[in-house]
Amino acid sequence: MEPAKPLPNSAEMTVTELSGALKRTIEDRFGYVKVRGEITGYRGPHSSGHVYFGLKDQNARIDAVIWKGVFGKLKTRPQEGLEVIATGKITTFPGKSSYQIVVESIELAGVGALMALLEERRRKLGAEGLFDEARKRALPYLPNVIGVVTSPTGAVIRDILHRLEERFPRHVLVWPVRVQGETSAGEVADAINGFNALPGGGAIARPDVIIVARGGGSLEDLWGFNEEVVVRAAANSAIPLIAAIGHETDWTLIDYVADLRAPTPTAAAEKAVPVRLELLATLTDLARRQTGAMLRGAERRRADFRSLTRALPGPEDVLAGPRQKLDRASERLKGVGTAGLNQRRIALAGFAHKLARHSPQAEMARARERLAGAGRRLQRAALVMREGKAARLQVTGLHQRLARVLRAEQNRRGEKLRALTQVLATLSYRNVLARGFALVRDDKGVPVRNINEAQSAARLEIEFSDGRLQVAAEAKRPVPVKPKMKAVSQGDLF
Repeated sequence: MEPAKPLPNSAEMTVTELSGALKRTIEDRFGYVKVRGEITGYRGPHSSGHVYFGLKDQNARIDAVIWKGVFGKLKTRPQEGLEVIATGKITTFPGKSSYQIVVESIELAGVGALMALLEERRRKLGAEGLFDEARKRALPYLPNVIGVVTSPTGAVIRDILHRLEERFPRHVLVWPVRVQGETSAGEVADAINGFNALPGGGAIARPDVIIVARGGGSLEDLWGFNEEVVVRAAANSAIPLIAAIGHETDWTLIDYVADLRAPTPTAAAEKAVPVRLELLATLTDLARRQTGAMLRGAERRRADFRSLTRALPGPEDVLAGPRQKLDRASERLKGVGTAGLNQRRIALAGFAHKLARHSPQAEMARARERLAGAGRRLQRAALVMREGKAARLQVTGLHQRLARVLRAEQNRRGEKLRALTQVLATLSYRNVLARGFALVRDDKGVPVRNINEAQSAARLEIEFSDGRLQVAAEAKRPVPVKPKMKAVSQGDLF
C-alpha cells in the first residue's frame, strides 16, 4: 500500500497544539479506568511528595503517578513487585509525548498479592524482634478483670462470656470495635492502647489480661489484624494479650506477636481462666493432704520425743554426781577452814608481841631517856660556847678583813675584763666588713683565701656587714685583673 498523502488544504498545527488535542482526545475517550498490573520502578515518594512508578504486565508498560495529597490517604501503599488494581484517570504528559495514569486509589489484586504482602510484612516485623519468644509473658493464673476487644454484636462475645461463666466467672470489660473493614485496624489498635492506658485502681478496673477475638473469614476479611498498627499495639501492650482470630487454621500477624495464640475465641476464654470446680477440687485435695501431712508430722515428732525421753537419764542419776562432788567439797572446806583459822591465830600473836613492844608506856620511857641525854649535851655545848666566845670575836674580825680584800680584787679584775672586751671588739673582723669589705666562705663554712679555693667549691657564701649571700662558683677560671691597690695599714683592717 502506498503511504497516505497529506491533504493540501489541511491546517498547520504547532507541537503544543497537537499535544493538547491528543490530551483532550484521550481524556475524553477513556476518562477513569481500572488498570491491573505489577508495580515496577517504585523508589518511594519524590522530594516534592509525588510518587512516580510504572504498571506492567507480560506485554506492555504504562507510567503512573500519584499526587502528594492522594498518596497520604491511600489505604494500600505501593510496593515494588506488588500486583495491584489501580483506579485513576488517563492523561498525557506533553513534555515527553507520553501518556500516563494519574492514580487515585490502589487495591491488591487477588489473594496472591495479599499473601506476598503478608509475607513481606511478616519478615519485616520479625526482623525487628517483635515475634521473639523471649519477649512473651506468662498469663496470670486467675485474672480479676478480663478485657475483650471484639464486635459487641457477633457470636464471638457470647461464646467468650458463656465459656467464662462455665469455667470461672470473672469481671469482663468489652471494648467494641469493627473487626472488618477499612477502620478495623485503627479501632483494634486504639482498643489495645486504651486498655493499657487505664490507671490501676481507677473508676474503670484495668484488665489483667486482654483477649483480641474475631470469628472465621477469608484472608481479606481478616486483613485488619495483619496491619502493622495492630501488630505494634499488641507488641507494646503492658498487659498480657491472647489472640483468637478466625479458626484454628487461620493465622494473622497478631497471632505471632501475642503472648498466647488461641485457635478459637472459645479456646481463648478457656486459656484465660482455670475451671473453678477443678480448682476447688484441687484446693480440697491439697488441704486434705496438708492436714494429713501435719498429723503425720505431729505423730512422728511425738514418737521422736518419747524416744528422746527414754534416752534421758533419771533425776537420781543426774543428781548423784553433783551430790558426791558437794560432799567432797564440804569435807575439804572444813579442813581448809581449820588450817586458815590456825594461821590467823599465829599471825595475831605475832602482831600482839610487836604491839607490846611499841606500847605508849615504852615509847614515853624511851622519849624521856632521849630528852635527858639531849639536856646533858646542851649543858656541855653551853660551856663550850662560853669558852669560844673570845675566839669567835677574833674570827669575826678576820672575816671582815677578808671580805674587803675579796671585793677589792673583784673590782680590779672586772675593770681588766671590760678593757679586754673593748680590745676584742676593736680587733673583730666585723669592723672590717662595716668599712665595705666582705668575707667569702665555701660550702663547708671555711674562709676562701684565693681563686683556686673559690673554683673548687660548689657554692660560696659571701658575708657582708648586714647579712650573708649564697652564690654559685663558676668553673671557668677568670682572668685576674690587677686591682688598683692602695696602702692599707694594719690599723685600717682592724
